[in-house]
Amino acid sequence: MKNNDLLTPEGTRDLLFEECAAKREISERLTGLFEKSGYSEVITPGLEFFDVFNGYVRDFPQEMMYKLVDGKNRLMVLRPDSTMPIARLAATRLKDEKLPLKLFYNQNIYMVNPKDSGRDDEISQCGIEILGGDGGAADFEALVLAAKSLAACDEDYRIEIGDMGIFTELLAEYECSVELAVNTRGWIETKNLPKLDEVYAVENIPETDRIYAEAFKALPRLFGGIEVLEKAKKYLHGEFYDMKLARLEKLCRDLSEVIPKEKIRVDLGLLSRKNYYTGIIFRGYVEGYGQPALSGGRYDRLLGDFGRDAGAVGFAVNVEAVARVLLQKDGEVFKKSPDVIVWSDVPVLALKRCAELIASGYCTVNSVLASAEETREYAKAHKIPHIEIINGGKITSEDI
Repeated sequence: MKNNDLLTPEGTRDLLFEECAAKREISERLTGLFEKSGYSEVITPGLEFFDVFNGYVRDFPQEMMYKLVDGKNRLMVLRPDSTMPIARLAATRLKDEKLPLKLFYNQNIYMVNPKDSGRDDEISQCGIEILGGDGGAADFEALVLAAKSLAACDEDYRIEIGDMGIFTELLAEYECSVELAVNTRGWIETKNLPKLDEVYAVENIPETDRIYAEAFKALPRLFGGIEVLEKAKKYLHGEFYDMKLARLEKLCRDLSEVIPKEKIRVDLGLLSRKNYYTGIIFRGYVEGYGQPALSGGRYDRLLGDFGRDAGAVGFAVNVEAVARVLLQKDGEVFKKSPDVIVWSDVPVLALKRCAELIASGYCTVNSVLASAEETREYAKAHKIPHIEIINGGKITSEDI
């Protein structure tokens, strides 16, 4: 049998030294921002019942969940998503709390990703949820806070905004097969234009359905500045779509009053495989990381699926992804070594001296080596610039 005791599972990795410092720095920036914005922290269990993620609205692909059983042989999963457990929490322990509720979290999720996909199976997330309240006001606050979160991590960011409801409505009107609906969503999401053009070619579509075919082909191409929304009117007809486009335009114009408009992009081909999203959907990117560092959107049916009827909106930041970008740009800041190392032939004297130095603001390490000479070699190896040796109660200082 192959021995895996020296390996980490696929999709996971050990974090060392400055990686830990950068991750902690990002978490502190984000949680500080959320706390100052009036959000309250919640933590949900790492283990949840499978049922939390099993339903029409809250359907999470079984093949993407780590599963196990508890002591009563009930099916459990490692938390693959933070929004669904928070919806459960809002409908149970927080059911008597008056809405809106503004919550934030800082915890890990676990997902089984395809082998060699380059995606982590264990992801540290820091995010917020606004449960209840006026939808327009809540969406705008979530977008502003998303932009602030990205800016707190890296000034080179952009945010892309779409609306899941547009694709959902088109699909409902077109009434295609489940297989074609799933495939179409994937082609639009990945911007597979050749496949869309092939499947929805004029000769393959009845004349009565060509308006939908043209819309499906257009969605992934409707990407860019706010002017995209005017172009979309050529393919999206009717009161529902007029309302959606007008609302997106207002959100983008309002957001441009808060952040530079060049950081805002409209993407009507922006979709999510999470069934609970019903309205605006958005993603955030930072320079140096090719995948979304932030994702979120509106979900108006999820809380009702747990028994509490209310709309909501939220987002999550991939903390480790942003920390990697921070390390690439400011890595030296996190490579911290002690200012001084202290050795003594009487350990209690060394620890007392360490306490004095720490109180004076020095990063100080106590030597647990057997001799002063070993301590000198250790200091050289770890680039510790100063050593203090206490022999017979007398302190001798040396620069390394």
